[in-house]
Amino acid sequence: MPDLLIELFSEEIPARMQAKAADDLKGLVTGGLVDAGLTYESAAAFATPRRLTLTVHGLTTRSPDIREEKKGPRTDAPAGAIQGFLRGAGLDDIAKARVVSDPKKGDFYVADLVKSGRAAEGIIAELMPSVIRGFPWPKSQRWGSGTLRWVRPLHSIVCTFGPETEEPVVVDFEVDGIRSGNVTYGHRFLAPEAIKVRRFSDYVEKLEKARVVLDPARRRDIILHDARDLALAAGLELVEDEGLLHEVAGLVEWPVVLMGSFDSAFLDVPDEVIRATIRANQKCFVLRDPRTGRLANRFILTSNMAATDGGATIVAGNERVIRARLSDAKFFWDGDLAISLDTLVPKLDGITFHEKLGSQGDRVRRIVELAREIAPLVGADPDKAARAALLAKADLLTGVVGEFPEVQGLMGRYYAAHAGEDTAVAAAIEEHWKPQGPSDRVPAAPVSIAVALADKLDTLTGFWAIDEKPTGSKDPFALRRAALGVIRIILDNGVRLPLGAYAEKTPDLLNFFADRLKVQLREQGNRFDLVDAVFALGGQDDLLLIVKRVEALGALLATDDGRNLLAGYKRAANILKAEEKKGTAVAAAVDAALFREVEEKALAAAVETAATAARTAVAAEDFEGAMKALATLRAPVDAFFDKVLVNDADAAVRANRLALLTVLRDACHQVADFSKIEG
Repeated sequence: MPDLLIELFSEEIPARMQAKAADDLKGLVTGGLVDAGLTYESAAAFATPRRLTLTVHGLTTRSPDIREEKKGPRTDAPAGAIQGFLRGAGLDDIAKARVVSDPKKGDFYVADLVKSGRAAEGIIAELMPSVIRGFPWPKSQRWGSGTLRWVRPLHSIVCTFGPETEEPVVVDFEVDGIRSGNVTYGHRFLAPEAIKVRRFSDYVEKLEKARVVLDPARRRDIILHDARDLALAAGLELVEDEGLLHEVAGLVEWPVVLMGSFDSAFLDVPDEVIRATIRANQKCFVLRDPRTGRLANRFILTSNMAATDGGATIVAGNERVIRARLSDAKFFWDGDLAISLDTLVPKLDGITFHEKLGSQGDRVRRIVELAREIAPLVGADPDKAARAALLAKADLLTGVVGEFPEVQGLMGRYYAAHAGEDTAVAAAIEEHWKPQGPSDRVPAAPVSIAVALADKLDTLTGFWAIDEKPTGSKDPFALRRAALGVIRIILDNGVRLPLGAYAEKTPDLLNFFADRLKVQLREQGNRFDLVDAVFALGGQDDLLLIVKRVEALGALLATDDGRNLLAGYKRAANILKAEEKKGTAVAAAVDAALFREVEEKALAAAVETAATAARTAVAAEDFEGAMKALATLRAPVDAFFDKVLVNDADAAVRANRLALLTVLRDACHQVADFSKIEG
């Protein structure tokens, strides 16, 4: 079957936009082809700095004919109605229509219409201009006198279609003066000449000869392996960086990996600052010395050129820039070391945190108070927690953090350690920002836990108080991340923290925590219905206990006794619901004198014993014990429903049995709302 090749060749596409643009091209084109009635076997999209490419394999050559029936008037309808039907159906003689008989409606005309399929070339030629003109670039521009908007000026379009056994045709169309063809161009400097292409296989081969590696995954692989090899040859280790790897692979079409160096005197600057400097300014990788565990005075750069001098000039140019940038970083670092964090704290009063929540200084004072309050609950020294909270934001005013905001906290730790602060205080200054995301580590030291929780709880309660809550996909103050941070810190460290005490003025904040915890538990593989069953009890603000309940409930329902108890509960609940709807009387309490069957006596005794045991276990926070107590009800519940008729003819007996089922239901609700559990 034929293959389709599309290339959109332009000036440099920003690296951050390339992957999505390739996906968008694939989705828009294949979606349009399918909507037009074509099918295909496979499709793949690629991006380089100068081109978006799509190959569609096994595309049908024509869309299918569409057959449909057009219902007309009755055969005895006026001549005008019949003529209107003929015009609408495209018929010139009523004899070409069928007569269909309906017992109720009589005889009427039906026209069998066939809408012929279209050639794939025509569909593609019609589709592509609309795809190009409506392409969803985050940012786009116009150039010259044209009306087309593209991320950068678009120079040429390749569009060929045909089977492997024949010469493919150029699908002809035009967009803003750019006509499609079968000509592309190689590397801007190494092979800029025009290249005539036929289909995807020879297109890739010819681009490779013209110093263009089309597949971004292959460019990444080349960069990574060559960088590792250069590092190994120098007795060093590459500090791998997935984000940087994707970025540099989007900056080059022909990756050439080179090694440079810088003055070892710059190694006095913290590794993180060196790495941030080299990464941000030159998009280079850093290297580690395995003997010391610290960075080496070498770096890896990725060039887009195979230079005749082996890259010496390119390396020298990068070394000059990096030397200047590291000089700046060292200047900031040395200057920061001469300033005490204590002297920076008062200056936080001059920085607005939020117009309704005051300055950073106001915020720090709130965090200090909260950290001191939380410290005893997490086993931390209150004075150390307060000291760490006081200094936690001071590094925002340092030179290094001003230049590289991503090292905030970390630099505070360095400066605090240099000033002789307690190690727990210094660590908390760095770790109070954590976790920044799902893959980030969680603070584990008590002082760090206290300050991290205080920081996040202040953020959440503050923005809730001024009604700045997340809405839909909008969360400008990262409040979801803050809530998940609180949850992870609490659960990972086994912290007992009554969140209600910190959200008493913002009660719906607890609901927000509940929703975030549900997300967290579900992502960890817990059943959503068990989470809902525990939350349905209400009035719970201890996240650790909620999780223990969910885990214990899951363990119970994994057993036969648990599953059968759930079935018995649902049967009891359904009976009660049905009788309550009818208005059937239910006794206020169970009366043993009204028992007539051995099984109802046995169930009453078992429920009383199990309920008492479960209540005691829940009070002791032994949720596993509470679940085991309820599991003992499985046999008496089964026997009750096998032998006892709830809706007895005697109204008093019936009301008493319904009361017994109510007691059974309430006993189960001591640990979870079983009505929320599926199955």
